[in-house]
Amino acid sequence: MRAAEDLAPSVGVAAATRSLGVSRATVYRRRRAPASGRIRRPRPSTRALSGGERQVALDVLHEDRFVDRAPAAVVAVLLDEGRYVASERTLYRILAANSEVRERRDQLRHPPRAVPRLCAKAPRQVWTWDITPLPGPVRGIFFHLYVMLDLFSRYVVAWMVALRQTGELAAHFVEDAVRREGVEPGTLISHSDRGSPMTSLSLALKYAELGVAPSKSRPRVSNDNPFSESQFKTVKYHPSYPDAFFDDEDARRHFDGFFRWYNHEHRHGGIASLTPADVHFGRIDAVVARRQAALDAAFAAHPERFPRGRPLHPRPPQEVWINPPLAVVEPSEVRL
Repeated sequence: MRAAEDLAPSVGVAAATRSLGVSRATVYRRRRAPASGRIRRPRPSTRALSGGERQVALDVLHEDRFVDRAPAAVVAVLLDEGRYVASERTLYRILAANSEVRERRDQLRHPPRAVPRLCAKAPRQVWTWDITPLPGPVRGIFFHLYVMLDLFSRYVVAWMVALRQTGELAAHFVEDAVRREGVEPGTLISHSDRGSPMTSLSLALKYAELGVAPSKSRPRVSNDNPFSESQFKTVKYHPSYPDAFFDDEDARRHFDGFFRWYNHEHRHGGIASLTPADVHFGRIDAVVARRQAALDAAFAAHPERFPRGRPLHPRPPQEVWINPPLAVVEPSEVRL
């Protein structure tokens, strides 16, 4: 600090403190300090409550009738009784000094929503679906794309282009997918977000009729439905996706070709670069064996090109999760 004081007359206080990495305010404060070098502390306000008065105020706040009341209400009740202890702001300061600033009002507290944890070990166990808007011919006109995705295989089991988002259309959409896939009652979970079609009475009744268990994302948690969100990105970032659709029939023609490509030609990175149809219809072993034979032939012809040894083709994951549970790490597994 003395070096900053010595340098300040030639380059200025700001430049001196900046170059030495010290606080400019500290320099000014030391200049205002008395000759003894001791920094004067501000004197306590004459308006402050005494220690005894603060304790009286805290005892009042702890009374049974006031433990769930805000300081403003406490002041009002005491004034009705002809008594004044302290101002609202002073009561807040006393609460803060005792680490008691919190929601004091007696009100209903909703428990946090449970995290949806879904696991699919085979096709037709968990489906995830959502609705996304499609641009129409003019600004402000939209069509709506409904897409149902099998969680395990990433296969699009159903899709629909509609002019509206309604519970009745959602019920028809889900029923059509269940009938087409031949899903037995009690074997399927249908997961979605909390849009109005997904929470409608029409869809709830249809779920009960079909024996399908509904699952919902938490409010305002977009990553509770990640597979549908990711699939919509694939839809809208594909080179064939147009700037706008002329009408709903134009959209249907586009997605008829797109989802045929997606299900049967698209090599999906999340399922070992197999197509969703390969996984959905149980062709994993045949496809992996064929690819492994090609890798074995390449390795036999030029083993020097594979420094890590014989290449093995990966297989799709045996379990696919939405919000997998956190793994429990044993103390012996922790390495420092």
